[in-house]
Amino acid sequence: MGHRASWAALLVLSSAWQLVLGGAAGGGRRSPHNIVLILTDDQDTEIGGMTPMKKTKVLIGQAGVSFPNAFTVTPLCCPSRSSLLSGRYPHNHLVRNNSLEGNCSSLAWQKSQEPLAFPSYLQRQGYQTFYAGKYLNQYGHPAAGGVQHVPLGWTYWNGLVGNSRYYNYTLSANGREEQHGQRYQNDYLTDLITNRSLEFLQKWSHPPFLMVLAPPAAHSPWTAAPGYATAYSTTKAPRNGSFNVHGKDKHWLVRQARSPMANTSIEFLDKAYRERWQTLLSVDDLVERVVGRLKALDLLASTYVFYTSDNGYHAGQFSLPIDKRQLYEFDIRVPLLVRGPGIKANQTRLEPILNIDLGPTFLDIAGLNVSQTAMDGQSFLPLLVTPAQPSAWRADFLVQYTGEGLPTGDPACPALGPGVSQCFPDCVCEDAFNNTYACVRTLHPHSLQYCEFADRQAFVELYNLTADPHQLHNVARRVDPTLLEALNQRLIKLQACEGPSCRA
Repeated sequence: MGHRASWAALLVLSSAWQLVLGGAAGGGRRSPHNIVLILTDDQDTEIGGMTPMKKTKVLIGQAGVSFPNAFTVTPLCCPSRSSLLSGRYPHNHLVRNNSLEGNCSSLAWQKSQEPLAFPSYLQRQGYQTFYAGKYLNQYGHPAAGGVQHVPLGWTYWNGLVGNSRYYNYTLSANGREEQHGQRYQNDYLTDLITNRSLEFLQKWSHPPFLMVLAPPAAHSPWTAAPGYATAYSTTKAPRNGSFNVHGKDKHWLVRQARSPMANTSIEFLDKAYRERWQTLLSVDDLVERVVGRLKALDLLASTYVFYTSDNGYHAGQFSLPIDKRQLYEFDIRVPLLVRGPGIKANQTRLEPILNIDLGPTFLDIAGLNVSQTAMDGQSFLPLLVTPAQPSAWRADFLVQYTGEGLPTGDPACPALGPGVSQCFPDCVCEDAFNNTYACVRTLHPHSLQYCEFADRQAFVELYNLTADPHQLHNVARRVDPTLLEALNQRLIKLQACEGPSCRA
């Protein structure tokens, strides 16, 4: 369905729903449920990223349902967050990378996608909407409206200007510039998000509400709160699986990584690994305080609480020191825990859930149907409130990424030449212009990942994750060509999908 048609359908549905709300006010009918989304930054599941979240796992996971097969459709901050907000694959929302030129929070994004993002729908349904923390990497850029631009759909806005930071940052507070320094009590961003969310809840006067909390953890620069600065002092990145393994049969970018890694790279990634966990302890406190306030205000029973991340992360896998951006499980898997009305405790569901499914699920909670929107994802609300049993759910999905490189090369690594980027530490590059790929990931009936690169080789990677969960062996040259053809055709179909055809 095109934008114009879906928008017209939405206006009709929104008007009808407003009549329902108006009629319900006098009759005492229960309002739609509240929604809280806690969205972390670069938090993995495959290399221990949920280990520090002890309270979170109890208060959300054990109180509700865990989805161990949750994925991002693109493993980079701005494209992933754009997918989460819009409910669309990157080939439909057209955000390619973290730059303004790559459509990150650009004027074009603001015009074409913000009106179709989930907060816009929910606000029109009568939701009070609150946002605090990182939005999109280029948010607040002078060429894209500056701090005065408040994205459509947000009643209360506390948006971080630019990328994740813990101190010395700028917020847009409902369109007003707010400077912050380096005093822990007033400025530590994760705690500021917590405190403002509690203030919002305390002042909340009528249902329903949407609250999105987006702390900077576990993104660099990995600045821990003072009370956690010495935590995990002896922790190191896990040495199992693909750690420090040469990706000999992979795309050239992975093959170029020095293996075994230099000691300086290992020391760097171990320090980053510890500091990532330290920053997450403050997020664990955030979860405890928000859930506690919801309970104290007698709102917990009527509120869905979602916990997830924008993408995964790696620390030494295939000798790549630290970053995301790659097609492998450690970068595309994300945590997903949910509690709320009608959800039984201590559940685990194995269906693959994508970040593009969050928006449709929120709309479903609010009484809207995703078929009235341009979203590619689908609501998993039925999975939340229905006892675990085999379900008619997607068997595969698309993962996309557009590579970035420096046109003149990295000044710190002149021997590498142009076309690469993110070459640290020790001049090991994590990205390149032709690190552009599309994958079809299947979980049923077989756990496979098939990827094609947009490079001169038309390089292909294929993994049987049942036999090879760490993706050590690219079997693209060893399987029946008819399998490759079938996966290629499915990939072509997914890359052209839009709306309902993405759910087919």
